[in-house]
Amino acid sequence: MSGLMKLVDEMFQKNQISDLVSLWQESKKQEELALKERRSCEDKIISLLGVPENFEGTESFKPDTGLGLKIEGRITRKVDSEKLQELANLHGLSDHLPSLFRWKPEINGAVWKATSSEITNHLAEAITAKAGRPSFSIIIPKE
Repeated sequence: MSGLMKLVDEMFQKNQISDLVSLWQESKKQEELALKERRSCEDKIISLLGVPENFEGTESFKPDTGLGLKIEGRITRKVDSEKLQELANLHGLSDHLPSLFRWKPEINGAVWKATSSEITNHLAEAITAKAGRPSFSIIIPKE
């Protein structure tokens, strides 16, 4: 148990709620600062590696440090339900909606990708795509 965790445990045992709340508040500030620093580092890595903003999928990199780096990119997609249904009705594709979308309409990605573009191209106008933040994980090499 770390020194900080021992201190927290002692405060808890002594019922020192105000001290615990102050310590919690300070911990939250440190957490927010660490998050900003981590994201700044991630943004610089993205820039140096030339990762496009709309990157979707997984890429692995092996910098000179010996540690590997895996970057996962995500695209957040939103569906305009009314427009989607209007387009489906217009093009006679309403029967495809239950398999392509979950209602509250969400894209069923696997089925969407496997469906003919003759169908998906007509419905694509109802979908807004926005890049999500990439996630990072360290890959430790096996020796």
